[in-house]
Amino acid sequence: MTTAPTSFRLRLLAPDHWPAWIGLGLLWLLSRIPYRALMMLGGGLGWVFARIPGSRRRIARRNIERCFPQLDGNARERLLEDNLRDAGRMLAEFALAWLGSKRAIARVPVHIEGLEHVAAAVAAGRGVLLTGAHFSHLELAGRLLVERGGVPLAGMYREHGDAAFEWAIRRARLRYATAMFTKYEIRACVRHMRDGGKLWYAPDQDMRGKDNVFVPFFGIPASTLTATHHLARLSGACVIPFFHRRLAGGGYELRLEPALENFPSADIENDCARINQVIERMVREAPSQYLWIHRRFKTRPPGHASFYQ
Repeated sequence: MTTAPTSFRLRLLAPDHWPAWIGLGLLWLLSRIPYRALMMLGGGLGWVFARIPGSRRRIARRNIERCFPQLDGNARERLLEDNLRDAGRMLAEFALAWLGSKRAIARVPVHIEGLEHVAAAVAAGRGVLLTGAHFSHLELAGRLLVERGGVPLAGMYREHGDAAFEWAIRRARLRYATAMFTKYEIRACVRHMRDGGKLWYAPDQDMRGKDNVFVPFFGIPASTLTATHHLARLSGACVIPFFHRRLAGGGYELRLEPALENFPSADIENDCARINQVIERMVREAPSQYLWIHRRFKTRPPGHASFYQ
């Protein structure tokens, strides 16, 4: 568990880390731009990204094609275009979330509802497991919930491959998060919630490993992490769905929903299917803002053909 930034080491200034520092410098510059201008710039970056052919475009097109078969070809292409443009806004929102000042965050338009569900869990003496999905603005939504909603929040994350980038971003996150846990620190997560802590976790990515089951996501068998079931079972925490979306007129809506009833159950697969249903419902509310460029269906059940071939 990390509750304080690790000390800086001179080896992080080695030439092989210079690309990371350049990238961090560009993110810092983006974070200094006022919110509305930043979103306009992000939209422009997204327009450029949407024009670039490559594997991410093919992955997003395939995901949308299979998950929205009811849409005709033109509608799917419009959704694909909107989704790829959203990638530019995602870059801008990451910059603001990680490196933006408290004053900049205070100026972001946001509407938060459902805080009473967290308060009810606190009153009952239970921890909270906020369960959400990988929308493009997930990092910014987390910081908004902490600084604008007053919810002390820890997070789970995957470590970055570059040590300099990892050091800088972990340090940035710990400016507002109560703690950050890697995906390997399950016991520490459980202790945190047993002590009444609040943890945000998004289980909607295809992570190869033994702790997965195949349950439907948009009607497709998807390799799904069982961690939500186990974290709730071991900690006794309330599982509260956390939805967020960018509004057309600017700003964000953050919604905390009532805690899932009878969760966890004795049936792991059923619990994982319930979580996928919650996430699917969220995605249908803001489909262009979901991370379709991720290979959500890369792991297939035995005997099934490759999804992205």
